[in-house]
Amino acid sequence: MKKILGIVLAVLLCLSFAGCGEQKADYVIGTDKGFSPFEFQDADGNIVGIDMDILAAIAEDQGFTYELQYIGWDAAIAACQAGQADGMIAGASITDERKASGWIFSDGYYDATQGMAVASDSDITGFEDLKGKKVAVKNGTMSNQYAEEIKDKYGFEVVTFSTSPDMYQAVTGGQVEACFDDTPILKYNIKIGELDMKFVEGTENEPAQYGFAIFDSNNQELVDRFNAGLKNIRENGKYDEIIAKYLG
Repeated sequence: MKKILGIVLAVLLCLSFAGCGEQKADYVIGTDKGFSPFEFQDADGNIVGIDMDILAAIAEDQGFTYELQYIGWDAAIAACQAGQADGMIAGASITDERKASGWIFSDGYYDATQGMAVASDSDITGFEDLKGKKVAVKNGTMSNQYAEEIKDKYGFEVVTFSTSPDMYQAVTGGQVEACFDDTPILKYNIKIGELDMKFVEGTENEPAQYGFAIFDSNNQELVDRFNAGLKNIRENGKYDEIIAKYLG
């Protein structure tokens, strides 16, 4: 009887502490969905990609743990702004506009341009062919901004989507004539056969750097640790290994 009572008390004591036997992660990190090769779900259901490998390498270098929230672009931003996540890594371009609106960025970890892709059987060869047509973008991205900047010049309409897969489907399904997205993402997915589209060369803008982001200055330590780890993995060759793994 005493033995049973002891077991019951042990269980109750365990339950009185959140996650008995489990250690809470140091940080909660939000990320995008379907943004390969930076973050995507592989055939086994694992979240993989350039951003995921860089984050893991930096965490190992700096000795911190994290819980990953694979929730999408808009949701990751909202989670950080609401204090439900400490930071996000999601191919976010570092811009003055974002800094002014409350984004706090790490050092840049990747240089990227935005460009345009069309359906594989499309006869569009450049911006001049877009007059009177619809172009898809993902809401709130640099590609969204790029399209808005040139839409009046070339006479096309911008249609926004919440996720990249929905945007791509709109192109291949014929609802829009083209889409704007980060060049490495488009070229990678076209190369591996994930997208029945073709990249329109010569449509790229000036490159911008991707950065890890927080939205609360109280989390500055996380950015500092990210920067320190990034510097170390660049110096020891791990960064180059990660890039080569996905982009060659």
